[in-house]
Amino acid sequence: MSEKEQISGQKAAAPVPGKLKKTIVMVGMMGAGKTAVGRALAARLGAPFLDSDHEIEAAANMTIPEIFARDGEPFFRQKERQVIARLLEEERGVLSTGGGAFLAEENRQVITAKGVSVWLNADLEVLWNRVRHRDTRPLLRTADPRATLSNLYHERVPLYAKADVSVVSDGQASIETMVDRVLEALKVRPDVLEWN
Repeated sequence: MSEKEQISGQKAAAPVPGKLKKTIVMVGMMGAGKTAVGRALAARLGAPFLDSDHEIEAAANMTIPEIFARDGEPFFRQKERQVIARLLEEERGVLSTGGGAFLAEENRQVITAKGVSVWLNADLEVLWNRVRHRDTRPLLRTADPRATLSNLYHERVPLYAKADVSVVSDGQASIETMVDRVLEALKVRPDVLEWN
């Protein structure tokens, strides 16, 4: 039996998540895996996948770097708050948010009231390895992006730590393993998921 068959055989014995009662909101730093893990989690749950950054881009008909360049970060954060509140109101699913979304007290309150926040907790080295070759991160368009990321990381971690659930993203686990970790962490939250 292959390793893959063994793993899928083991999964068959594990409890299967059932009905989603609240939106699961993925929070954390850029590069933590919020979109990839969130998309796979939504597929596993048979729930809609929502992405606040994508929704903002679609509404503005601009990319996030273009919005930052034209209108600035405060304007972007205002739109982000509006989009997150709307998405949490409209339907249950898995919502991936931008790295700065959970920093705003207003966003944390609405996420806690309407959903559950899941912090993908990745260390600085994992994050840097994932984002250093991409130029799509407006906050890292600086003379020293590594130092900028480090500063953002140290400023933001205490706020991410306020999330309802924390799941370690070590840079080694597959996306499917990360989904397993999130589901395992959510077992203590019967208000979020029913289990079959």
